[in-house]
Amino acid sequence: MASGVEVVGLRCSTPTRSSGADMPQRIQQLSVRDVRFPTGLEHHGSDATHTDPDYSVAYVVIETDGGVKGYGLTFTVGRGTEVVVGKTLEEIVGNFRGFYRLLTSDGQMRWIGPEKGVIQLATAAVLNAIWDLWARTEGKPLWKMLVDMSPEQLVSCIDFRYITDALTEQEALEQQMLKEGYPAYTTSCAWLGYSDQKLTQLCTEALASGWSRFKVKVGAELEDDERRCRLIRQIIGPDKTLMLDANQRWDVEEAVRWVTRLAPFKPLWIEEPTSPDDILGHATISKALAPLGIGVASGEQCQNRVMFKQFLQASALQFVQIDSCRLGSVNENLSVILMAHKFQVPVCPHAGGVGLCELVQHLILFDYISVSADLNNRMCEYVDHLHEHFMSPVVIRNAHYLPPTEAGYSCEMLEASVEAHRFPDGAVWAKAPA
Repeated sequence: MASGVEVVGLRCSTPTRSSGADMPQRIQQLSVRDVRFPTGLEHHGSDATHTDPDYSVAYVVIETDGGVKGYGLTFTVGRGTEVVVGKTLEEIVGNFRGFYRLLTSDGQMRWIGPEKGVIQLATAAVLNAIWDLWARTEGKPLWKMLVDMSPEQLVSCIDFRYITDALTEQEALEQQMLKEGYPAYTTSCAWLGYSDQKLTQLCTEALASGWSRFKVKVGAELEDDERRCRLIRQIIGPDKTLMLDANQRWDVEEAVRWVTRLAPFKPLWIEEPTSPDDILGHATISKALAPLGIGVASGEQCQNRVMFKQFLQASALQFVQIDSCRLGSVNENLSVILMAHKFQVPVCPHAGGVGLCELVQHLILFDYISVSADLNNRMCEYVDHLHEHFMSPVVIRNAHYLPPTEAGYSCEMLEASVEAHRFPDGAVWAKAPA
């Protein structure tokens, strides 16, 4: 997922309101760069499974001859697209379902997917850039463009293959129907690699800034988890919300035993207790923990809408955690949001990393305004890292996401940051110890 991809001949015939030009915009190039931040040096993002993550993105830029650009990215944690084009933007969005299938179902490239792994991550990066370009030509933030779509236009962006036994296109159509912002929770206070002193300092500062929902990483050593959960609960008090995240650390029975030991600290959920592919295992854990009042949350590693369908059908999740880059961009996330609404399971997206908060804020606003109209047990993750590298960084006020106002999908990074962190020859990596 590195650099050097060029696309010639793609035309955007939609009038560009943001630039004031009525001339068609010819897309001349699509470029991809590998951008990495050395977050592992200070244990930012560390958990029981990923001990030294370097937050990274495959950063996509679509360039036109009229000056309008679309920006997209997909998030990775370090080590880790040929695109068939010749279409106008109008042709793409006029049959977005077909374009989604073009990217995900190519007869040869599908073999290294299908609709999962590196293919899905690459699909997300390209489609995120298309959505950003579309919203920019409409002169709207992405969430506003989604909200303003007709139900028919919105549903036409979704590929319903393999999920019609859970949600049909007709059912999706029937489901369609800001001052304070959207509730957020923080993960920044309690990474697994942080000392008790740092954890105490960050939790105390977060409380003073208005945060009331906290997530702690668990799963390495049970006694350490008990100590850290006790410490956090003492700091935040009995009325604040606490969540646990094991990052796929345990077997099924081990997860039940471990979380039962942590139940006295009153967590709302345990996130990713076991393999993200083990749907029945999650269902077993959910059933075992229900009497303790602890739900199961998962989804940041869920590879496609089909797996989400099965998680929901099996009552394996009490909280759905969509990810703006793990699934096939906005298109596939829309299908999961609508399925979760049908099954009456709240959507609490995964965020953090590089740019995930900037992206997912658009999806939560769409979910609330156009689908759920409910904030009960709904919140979005927030991690206070690397936002300074974006042109339109996410805005948090009183522990709430404020709606973005600039046109697009909030994907555009500062060019200086991209160049400095480009791997392996950017300035940050050129001077890094071998």
